[in-house]
Amino acid sequence: MHRDDHAPDDHAPDDHPLQDPLDRFHDECGVFGIFGEPEAANVTYLGLHALQHRGQEGAGIACTDGETIRLSRGRGLVGEVFGGPQIAGLQGHAAIGHVRYSTFGEDSLRNVQPFVVRYQAGQLAVAHNGNLTNAGLLREELEARGSIFGTSSDTEVILHLVAASRQGTFINRLVDALMQVEGAYSLVLLNQDTLVAVRDPHGFRPLVLGRRGDAWVVSSESCALDLIGGTLVREIEPGEMVIIDRDGVQTLRPFPRRVRKACVFEHIYFARPDSTVFGRSVYETRLELGRLLAREHPVVADAVIPVPDSGVTGALGYAEESGIPYQRGLLRSHYVGRTFIEPSQQIRDFGVKLKLAPVRSVLQGKRVVVVDDSIVRGTTSRKIVRMLRESGATEVHLRITAPPTRGSCFYGVDTPTREELLAHRLDTDGIRDYLGADSVGYLSLDALRQAEGPDRGTFCEACFSLEYPVEPTRERPSSQVPLFSEPDPSS
Repeated sequence: MHRDDHAPDDHAPDDHPLQDPLDRFHDECGVFGIFGEPEAANVTYLGLHALQHRGQEGAGIACTDGETIRLSRGRGLVGEVFGGPQIAGLQGHAAIGHVRYSTFGEDSLRNVQPFVVRYQAGQLAVAHNGNLTNAGLLREELEARGSIFGTSSDTEVILHLVAASRQGTFINRLVDALMQVEGAYSLVLLNQDTLVAVRDPHGFRPLVLGRRGDAWVVSSESCALDLIGGTLVREIEPGEMVIIDRDGVQTLRPFPRRVRKACVFEHIYFARPDSTVFGRSVYETRLELGRLLAREHPVVADAVIPVPDSGVTGALGYAEESGIPYQRGLLRSHYVGRTFIEPSQQIRDFGVKLKLAPVRSVLQGKRVVVVDDSIVRGTTSRKIVRMLRESGATEVHLRITAPPTRGSCFYGVDTPTREELLAHRLDTDGIRDYLGADSVGYLSLDALRQAEGPDRGTFCEACFSLEYPVEPTRERPSSQVPLFSEPDPSS
């Protein structure tokens, strides 16, 4: 995951084939949309580039000129997918885009979004960030009624539900469809003349509304607004549907209200540090996590070093609070690329060594505190500890700016099974021994909640607490739909 060499220094491109691909939480896609921009596809390209850290398996853009929706998509990074010819063929004033990391469905071109379909009411494009927990059940029911699926993505379920709805208008069809799904979704949809952005009632995944001149913009993160010269207007609220057309912006709240359960891992790891997510600065939150970690797990040491790049801001906070000097004891290579060379077994841990280089002058004879955001399976952390010792560190104390990860995610984050998670199988002493560290300290759940400040209680912490807001279910949700004729205007 995170193979974006242009990502800020605090956000790591960690999913490289030379490392254990299951030893990181994998982000869950990014979405972007713009309406009222003559060069909508070009601006969407830039927005997707800013969101590249959220998915690297594929990218796509759908654009409308008011009559026809045209689509270009492919596997790979945004810059690899879109050259001059691809963008030149996307003419129009409105567009939506998507960067993909597959959390549901195989990694193949047919699953790269946006999806564009033609149904009774015309063309429709959709891009989805999240995961529907009842997608399997809904798919079985739709197939039993004659639906034919062209992908293995849960997103396609939404399109079939819209097409099958007997409601009159597009907006009513969409509400009807979303009343039947459960789980996490931040969606952007586009027909010939309307852009719609909507979040699930729990607000698991982020989505913001912004402006760029006269154009309206929606994005998974505010960092995309910064790149395109836009301004952040506000967060799109949980359960809110924002409808943008030539008449302006309207909002609806058609879904039953739920307690907000925003993914806390957006602040711990997923989001770029220069973003504002869920109304909070990601950078400032990570600094505070590092400070709290230093208070909970102090240690006598000579240097605080981050695991680059995701541990950088937490390490700065730890160093600031502890008074231990901050040092760059590990450097990340931006030029690893893909390789199919298979070195002999004598080159131990070659994957980590290609990616991370120890700075021996910082490590030699030193007691070091190593700060990272999480431990998933522990295989990469174990290799890092061993590399630090081989480079001369006399003590290695691992500090994690999150509680132990004990549960899998059902809401759009690709995680190993619970049985594969190191903290599910071992207590902290067992983890210390497995990693070969002198000590291991996790941030407590209470401290994490302290960092949440006034928003405490409104975050999903299920991967730590095992308290899931929405369980995967085989039960069909209520299909009762509140009907309405026209959306209410709202600023």
